[in-house]
Amino acid sequence: MMSLTRTRTCFFVYCFLSSLELPVTSQTVVHAAQAHSAGSQVITASLQEDEYASFHAENPAWKFNHIAVDYRNGNVYLGAVNRIYKLSPSLEVQVSHETGPDEDNRKCYPPRIVQPCSEPLSLTNNVNKMLLMDYRENRLLACGSLYQGICKLLRLDDLFKLGEPFHKKEHYLSGVNESGSVFGVIVSYGNASPDMLFIATAVDGKPEYFPTISSRKLARNSEEDGMFAYVFHDEFVASMIKIPSDTFTVIPDFDIYYIYGFASGNFVYFLTLQPEMGNGPTTGSSTGREQVYTSKIVRLCKADTAFNSYVEVPIGCISGNVEYRLLEAAYLSKAGAILARSLDVEPDDDVLFTIFSKGQKRRPRQASQDSALCVFSLRKINEKIKERLQSCYKGEGTLDLAWLKVKDIPCSSALLTIDDDFCGLDMNAPLGVSEMVHGKPLLTDAVDKMTSVIAYVYKNHSLVFVGTKNGRVKKIRVDGSSRALQYETVQAVDNGPILRDMAFSPDHHHLYVMSETQLSRVPVEACGQYSTCSECLGSGDPHCGWCVLHNMCTRKEKCERSSEPRRFASDIKQCVRLSVHPNNISVSQFSVTLVLEAHNVPELSAGVNCSFEDLTEMNGLVEGNRIKCFSPAEKEMPRIIVDKGDHQVVQLYLKSKETGLAFANTSFVFYNCSVHKSCLSCVSSPYQCHWCKYRHDCTHDPRTCSFQEGRVKKAEGCPQLLPADRILVPVDVVKPITLRAKNLPQPQSGQRGYECLLTIQGSEHRVPALRFNSSSVQCQNTSYFYDGMEMSSLPVVLTVIWNGDFTIDNPANNKVHLYKCDAQRGSCGLCLKADPLFGCVWCKGDNRCTLKQHCPHPENQWLEHNGINSKCTHPRITQIKPLRGPREGGTLVTIRGENLGLDFREIQDNVKVAQVDCTPIREGYIPAEQIVCEMGKAEKSQYTGNAEVCVGVGECRPEFMAKSSKNYYFVIPRIINLKPSRGPVSGGTIVNITGSHLDAGSNVSIMFKDQPCTYLRRGGQWLTCRTHASLNGFGNVSVSVNIDRAHLQKDLRFEYVEDPTITKIEPEWSIYSGYTPVTVTGTNLDIIQTPLIRAKYNNHETLNLCQVLGPTTMLCQAPELSISLARQQEVPERPDEFGFKLDDVMALMALNNSNFIYYPNPEFEPLSVSGVLELKPGSPIILKGRNFLPPTNTGNGKLNYTVFIGEKPCMLTVSETQLLCESPNLTGRHKVLARVGGIEFSPGVVHIMSDSPLSSTAIIGIAAAGALLILFIVVVLIAYKRKSRESDLTLKRLQMQMDNLESRVALECKEAFAELQTDIHELTSDLDGAGIPFLDYRTYTMRVLFPGIEEHPVLRDLEVPGYRQEQVEKGLKLFGQLINNKVFLLCFIRTLEAQRGFSMRDRGNVASLIMTVLQSKLEYATDVLKHLLSDLIDRNLESKNHPKLLLRRTESVAEKMLTNWFTFLLYKFLKECAGEPLFSLFCAIKQQMEKGPIDSITGEARYSLSEDKLIRQQIDYKTLVLNCIHPENEKSPEIQVKALNCDTISQVKEKILDAIYKNVPHSHRLKASDMDLEWRQGRGQRVILQDEDVTTKIEGDWKRLNMLFHYQVPDNAVMALVPKQVTAYNSVNNSTVSRTSASKYENMIKYTGSPDSLRSRTPMITPDLESGVKVWHLVKNHEHGDQKEGDRGSKMVSEIYLTRLLATKTKTEAYME
Repeated sequence: MMSLTRTRTCFFVYCFLSSLELPVTSQTVVHAAQAHSAGSQVITASLQEDEYASFHAENPAWKFNHIAVDYRNGNVYLGAVNRIYKLSPSLEVQVSHETGPDEDNRKCYPPRIVQPCSEPLSLTNNVNKMLLMDYRENRLLACGSLYQGICKLLRLDDLFKLGEPFHKKEHYLSGVNESGSVFGVIVSYGNASPDMLFIATAVDGKPEYFPTISSRKLARNSEEDGMFAYVFHDEFVASMIKIPSDTFTVIPDFDIYYIYGFASGNFVYFLTLQPEMGNGPTTGSSTGREQVYTSKIVRLCKADTAFNSYVEVPIGCISGNVEYRLLEAAYLSKAGAILARSLDVEPDDDVLFTIFSKGQKRRPRQASQDSALCVFSLRKINEKIKERLQSCYKGEGTLDLAWLKVKDIPCSSALLTIDDDFCGLDMNAPLGVSEMVHGKPLLTDAVDKMTSVIAYVYKNHSLVFVGTKNGRVKKIRVDGSSRALQYETVQAVDNGPILRDMAFSPDHHHLYVMSETQLSRVPVEACGQYSTCSECLGSGDPHCGWCVLHNMCTRKEKCERSSEPRRFASDIKQCVRLSVHPNNISVSQFSVTLVLEAHNVPELSAGVNCSFEDLTEMNGLVEGNRIKCFSPAEKEMPRIIVDKGDHQVVQLYLKSKETGLAFANTSFVFYNCSVHKSCLSCVSSPYQCHWCKYRHDCTHDPRTCSFQEGRVKKAEGCPQLLPADRILVPVDVVKPITLRAKNLPQPQSGQRGYECLLTIQGSEHRVPALRFNSSSVQCQNTSYFYDGMEMSSLPVVLTVIWNGDFTIDNPANNKVHLYKCDAQRGSCGLCLKADPLFGCVWCKGDNRCTLKQHCPHPENQWLEHNGINSKCTHPRITQIKPLRGPREGGTLVTIRGENLGLDFREIQDNVKVAQVDCTPIREGYIPAEQIVCEMGKAEKSQYTGNAEVCVGVGECRPEFMAKSSKNYYFVIPRIINLKPSRGPVSGGTIVNITGSHLDAGSNVSIMFKDQPCTYLRRGGQWLTCRTHASLNGFGNVSVSVNIDRAHLQKDLRFEYVEDPTITKIEPEWSIYSGYTPVTVTGTNLDIIQTPLIRAKYNNHETLNLCQVLGPTTMLCQAPELSISLARQQEVPERPDEFGFKLDDVMALMALNNSNFIYYPNPEFEPLSVSGVLELKPGSPIILKGRNFLPPTNTGNGKLNYTVFIGEKPCMLTVSETQLLCESPNLTGRHKVLARVGGIEFSPGVVHIMSDSPLSSTAIIGIAAAGALLILFIVVVLIAYKRKSRESDLTLKRLQMQMDNLESRVALECKEAFAELQTDIHELTSDLDGAGIPFLDYRTYTMRVLFPGIEEHPVLRDLEVPGYRQEQVEKGLKLFGQLINNKVFLLCFIRTLEAQRGFSMRDRGNVASLIMTVLQSKLEYATDVLKHLLSDLIDRNLESKNHPKLLLRRTESVAEKMLTNWFTFLLYKFLKECAGEPLFSLFCAIKQQMEKGPIDSITGEARYSLSEDKLIRQQIDYKTLVLNCIHPENEKSPEIQVKALNCDTISQVKEKILDAIYKNVPHSHRLKASDMDLEWRQGRGQRVILQDEDVTTKIEGDWKRLNMLFHYQVPDNAVMALVPKQVTAYNSVNNSTVSRTSASKYENMIKYTGSPDSLRSRTPMITPDLESGVKVWHLVKNHEHGDQKEGDRGSKMVSEIYLTRLLATKTKTEAYME
C-alpha cells in the first residue's frame, strides 16, 4: 500500500536532527544506551576514586531493604519498598522496576492472584526481602512481601521481568513483612546441573505454610514450572525443615530469625537468632517473663537432599565479664596472614566477623546500645561440630534440638568413621550442639551501637568496616585476636542506623552502605585527608603511605616510581627528617650559609630548591644527604612587628625540582633584638641579644656597643632598681625619695642626668634626681598632691630615667603611696585604725585626723595609736539589727556605730541588749565600726530594752559607754498554717507558712520531718521555702520551724504525692514564634504551682507559662523556637528537647516520645506598595501572605488570628495564602494590625472613604430639581390627555395591519406544508449515479502527515553521492535499528522535547517521520504511544491543567503521533464503511440548500439546518435550467444545470463546475476564480457575466452583487466557462470578487459550532476602500441586531420561517440515519 522505504525515512530523520543542532552527549540518551549495553565500565573509569556519592529514596515510604553489587562491572542493584533499582557504580539511576503497591491481605493463602480471597483487600506495599545475583543466568532474584512472598526474576541488563512464578505453593517463600527475615544462598554444581537455592526464613506463626529452611531448584528457564521446587520431595522426606506445631504450644511467638548465610567448602551455613526453649514447656512470653534468645550457626551439606546433615551450634562472645549473645550482623572473609597467626589458622582460611548486642533479652523499646565486634574461625566451628558428631554416633548424649524435637531423643551408636565432610545419616539427625563456641572479642562500643559488618584483606591486614546506629562507618584494622585498631570513623549517611547489607565495589576501592532512605558510596580509604607524613603513617590505615617527593598520603600504586628506594614510606620511621644549622639568625644578617641535613630522602639528582615560605626561594647545593642554602637577602627579610614578639618562625622547605613540590620542612627563626627596649627583656631573650647600656640599645652584635664595659649579657649586669619597702609620702609634705639600685650607669659627656617620673591621676610629674653612686639614687625634695577624699591612699608608679628617656629597669615594680590622714577617717576610731606608718593622730581640739605636725594643739590633745593617749571617748551606736528576737536567744545582733573599740578585748564582755548579755563574736567584729553578738536567754519578765556597749577593760566609765536610741524587743513567734499542703515527690514546691512574728531573729530553718526545706524569704506573718525530693517516697510529713533557738511546732503536715505525668499533648505542633495554645493532659497536674513548657534548640532554651485547669488538664502557650532569621526556611523543625518544667520533676524536662514539630511562621505581604490601601465602606480587606495554615499531619492546622482595624477587631476567613477580613463600620485612616501566636505585624494602613455629607449647595440644588420635577409632572399630565385621544385612532389602524399579517402568516404556513409533502425522490436520483471520489492511500496519508508539501523527501530516492551512499545507508540502517528500540526511541523523543529550540513545526515533523517508519509495526508503535501519552497525562496533572485541554492542541510529539496513528487505522474504515454514507449526506445537504436562495455574503440560506443561518424574510425567486458547454471539450453534448435567478455569478459558476465534474475530486477540478461565465446569445453574441461591473446597482452606501435576473438571463440560456479575461464592458474596480470567491459551501463548512459562535463569525461587510460603499446580496447585514429583524422581516414575525428548518431536516434525515 505504501512505497516508502525505511532507508529514506531514516535518512530524513538524520538530516532533520542535524538541523536541530542538539547536543550529541545528552545525558538521557547515554542512560538509555547504557540500559542496553555493558558500557558501565566506562563510567567506573571516569569516576574519581575518592569520590563520595549518594542516592536518596524517591519517596520516604519506599525504604531501602537490600543491596547487591555485580562484581563483573560494578553495577549496583538496590531492593526497596515497591521498587528495584539498577544504579551505576556512581549511584546514578539506570533503570528502575516497579514492584508495588498492590491490593493484598497477608491472611490470603493462597494469594488472591491465584484464587479469590474473602479477606478485605487494601493497597499494600511490597517490601524487598531478598535480592540475589544469579550470575550463571545473568538474572536477579528479587523476592518481596506481597502475595505470601513470591519472587521476580529480572534480567540484569535492564531489569526486564523474565519470570514471576506464583501458581504453586513452592513459589510462596515467606509471608513475613520484614526485610531482614529471609536469607538465600545459591549453590552451583558446574555447568552440568542447574543451581540450587538454599532459603532460610522466619515463618511468622505459619509453619504449616512455610518451611523455615529448604533447598530449591533454580531452573535455567525463568518461566519454568519447576522453579523453586524442592530439590527432593516424597511422601516421607523432603529437602526442608518445618517448625513443629508443638513448639508453638511451648512458645506461642517462637520463630527463627536468619541474620546471614554463606557457602564454604562442601557446606552451607546460616546464622540465626532464636528463642531458647528451656528444659520443659513454659507458658511463653505471655506471662510477662522476658524471653531469652540465643544465637546459633546452622550447617548443612550442599549435596544433602534429605537434610540429615543439619547441625546447629550456639555462638556468643564475652568481653570483660559482659556476655554478648544477641547476633546483629555477620560477614565471611579470609583471615589474612597477620590475623591468621593469632588465630592459629591459614591465611586463606575463612573467618567470620560478627556483631553482637549485650545480653540475651531483646527489648525493642529499650534496646541496649552496648555492642561488640567478634571474630570466629570457621575451622574451629567445624571441629566443634565434628567432635559432637563423633560423640553422638558413640551413643553419648541427646540430639539436643529442643525446638525441633520437643522431647529429648538420645543419640544412637553406630560404627562408622566421621571425617570432615561427613553429611549425616537418617539417624541422629538433625543434631544440636549444647556447648557454645566463643568468639574472640575485638572491639566494644557502649555509646553508638554497631549494626552491620563487612571485611576484606589488604596487604595481609584484615580490615573490618562496621556500620553504626548513628549512620557512621568505623574502619578497624584487626591484627590479632585481641588487637583491633579503630583508625577512622566516617559519617556515611545523614541519619542512621546503617542497615545490615553492605557491599564492596569490585576493585575494593569503595564501600556501599545504606540507611532506610539513603544509599552512599564511601571510599575505603581517605588517605588524602592526612597532610603530613607522621599523620599519614600514624593513622593506622594500611592503605596509606607517604609519597615522599609528591608530599602526599596515598596508596602505593598511585605514587610514581614508588618501588625506588625511599620514594615511598610505609613506616613512620621512614618519614623524612630535616635539621638546619644555624636554626636562627638576626634580621640584620643577610645571605648567611645554612647547612640542611636530611634523613630518609630519595636520590635527589634532579636537584632541590630551598624556600623560606613566601619570602624567597633559591637553588640548593646537594652534597650527599646535606644541602647548602643561603638565608634571604636584605630586601626579602621579614619585618618583625613589636606587638608580636622579638622573632618570627618561618618554615624552611626543601622543594624537589623533579615534582615542583616541597617534600620536607623545618622551622627557622628570624629574630630582632632591637624590639627589646629594656635591658632585662633584652638579655632574657633566647637569642644572641646583648644590651649596650650607654646606648640604651639591644643588638645581636656586641661589637657595636660604645665601650667594652657597656656590654651586658646577663640579667645581673643590668641597671635596675632593687626592691624597696613601702614608700609612703603624705600629701602636701616636701620630702625626698631615696631608692636602692645597682649598675646605675654614669652619664657620659653630652648625656643628661637622672630624673624621677611619677604619674599621678594621669598627669606626669618629673622630679630631678641625684645619683649618689651605681647603687643609689634620690628623687629631690618635692611635695605631691592628688584630688578627692574618696581614697585614703593612692599608689603611684615611679620610674627612674636618665638622659631624657633612658629608663632604669624596675623589676620589683616599686610604687610610691601618697596618702591623706583625713580622707575616709571622720571619727577618732577610724583615725587610730589607720596604718601606724602613716603617722596619723586624732587632733581633739579640731576633731579631725591629721599628721602630728599639722595639729596646732599640744601633744596632750592628741590621740594616737599605741600612744599614751590612745583610747577614743564617746562611743556611739547608730544601728541595731534585728530589732526583735525570740526569748530563747541565739539571735545574732549586729551593732554598728563609731569608736566601738580598737581591740576585741575592749568590748568582749561589755555588750548587753535589753538587759540580756549578748556575747560578741570575734569573726563579726570590725574595729571601731561593728559588733556582732549572740543573744542569751531572756527571762519572762524581760520584754524590751536598748543596746549598751562599754569600751574598755575593767570598770566602765561614762565617757566610754554607748546606748542605742532604738529598743530591742523579745517576741514569741508562732506558725498557724501552710499552703500548699501537698507537692510532687521530686520536690521543688514553694511552700508558704503563715503565723506571727516570723521576721524576728536572725536565722531561720524549716524541716519537713528529717530533711530541710530551703528557706527563701520571710515577712512578719509569713515565710517561704522550697521543698527537696522526698527521701521516704510518698506520704505525709510533719513540718517544724526553728528561729534561732526557738523551736516552733504545730500539727502541720505536708503530703508528698506521685509526680505528675504527661499522657497527651494536643496539638503537637506550633509555629517558630510560639504562643499558640497547647492542651496538655496528664495526672496530678494541679500540684504544680507554676508549670512551664520548654523547648531546647541549638543549646538555647525557651520557656512559656501554663495555666492549670484541673488535675488532668492544663493549657499552655507553646514556647518559641530560637531559630535565627537566616535559618527560617520553608521547612518544619523539631526541637532538640521538648518537655515541661514542673517544679523539680526532672522526668518531664525532655519527653522521649514527643513528636512536637514547629512550622514556619506566617508571613504577611504589605497591603500595597505605598503602604496605604484605599477602600469603600463595607469592602472586605484581604491580607495576603503564606504559611497561614500549617501543613500538619491531620490536615491543615488552624491558628488563632486576630486582625484589628484601628482598635476594632474584624471577622476573619482564613485560607493558605489569604486572610479575608470583614471590615467594621469605620471611616478614615486606620492602622491594620495582625496577631498570631507570638507575631504582631502591621501590613499597612487602610483608608476607608466615607459617603461625604451633603453641602448647602447640594441641598439648594436638590430643592431646585424637586421644583422642576413637579412642574414637569404637571406638563406630562396635560400632554397625556391629548395623546390619549390620538391613541384611539392609532389602535384602529393597528387592528387593520394585524389582519393583513395573519393572512401572510397563513400563506407561509401553506407553502411550508406543501414543501414537507414534496417527494424526497428528486433528491436521491442525482446521488445514486454519483461516484465517491476516494483518494489513494499514499495521497491520503501524505496530506495528513505532511500537509502542504507536494514532493516530500520521503517520496524520493536517497540523494547521496555514490562514494558515500554505502556508508550513509549503513548508518541509516543502524539508526533504523535504534528507532525500533523502545528505550532509545522514548529517550530520543523526550530529549528532543526538552530542547528550547524544538518548535511546534519540528514536533509535527518528527512525529510524522517516526510514524512513517513504524506504520508496518503498529503494535510496537502503539506501545511507544502508550508510554508517551502516560508522560503527557502526568505532565498535565503536574501543571494542574483542566483535563479537557489535554488533546486540544497538538503541542507535543505524542499528540501528533496519536493523530497519525488514527489516520493509518481509519483509512480502511473510511473507504469501506463510513466514507460513502458521509459523502452522500454531504451531497444531500448541498442539494437541498441549493434548491433555495443562499446569500453569497453572509452564508444565510432559505433551506438551512442552522437557525442562525436562516434567511428570515420572503425572497421571490424561480429556478432556471442552463445549458452548459464543457470547458475542456466544446463539442461534447451540453450539460443541463439548475440555477436560481437570484444566484450571483460566482454561485452559478460553482454549480456548473459541480455538474460538469460530478465524480472528480475537488482538487482535480478547475477553480471558479480562474474562469469567467460567458452567456452565448443568438448570432454569435457573447456577454461576460460578473458579480460586479459597471452595471452594478448602487443605492446610497449599499452596492448589490449582480445576479442572473440583473442580466435578465432567460430559462434554457447557453452558458460557457472560459479562462479569465478583462473587457471594457466588465472592467470594475480592483475589489471585485475577492470577498465572494469563497463559495457558500466553504462558508457552510467553515462556520461550525454553537449558534453563538456562528453569530460571532458571520462575515462583516467592510466598506469598499475606494468608494466607501458596502456590498450585499440578498440580505443587508446590520451591525445591530435590533434593526436586523425589522428591516428583513417586512413587519412579519420572523420565527414563522423556522418551518423551513424542518423541511431541510426531513429531506436529509434518511442520510443522517
